[in-house]
Amino acid sequence: MENIFIIRNRDVKRVLMGVPKGHKHHRCVIELKDGKILIFHEATIANIVRAYITTKTHPQKRAVELFCKELKDKKPGFATYQLLETEKSENEILEELEKILVN
Repeated sequence: MENIFIIRNRDVKRVLMGVPKGHKHHRCVIELKDGKILIFHEATIANIVRAYITTKTHPQKRAVELFCKELKDKKPGFATYQLLETEKSENEILEELEKILVN
């Protein structure tokens, strides 16, 4: 698949993380050795970290899928668009993950 990019430690030139002047939330900038720059907002990083910690530390959970959803009713300070866990089974998620990684 031409739209798949695998980023390993050796592909990363540097990472910048912090709250820029005039902002309230963190930004994560990942500069790749090939010159590409990826910029992540705090909410995106927080959700990825939440999924990672869940699958890494939970005694049974092996996989989660996060899906972007626009929330009309949310707690103050939270982004309107959230990456929320779906109801997809762990086996379905792992099968899909394997299909993508095999290509």
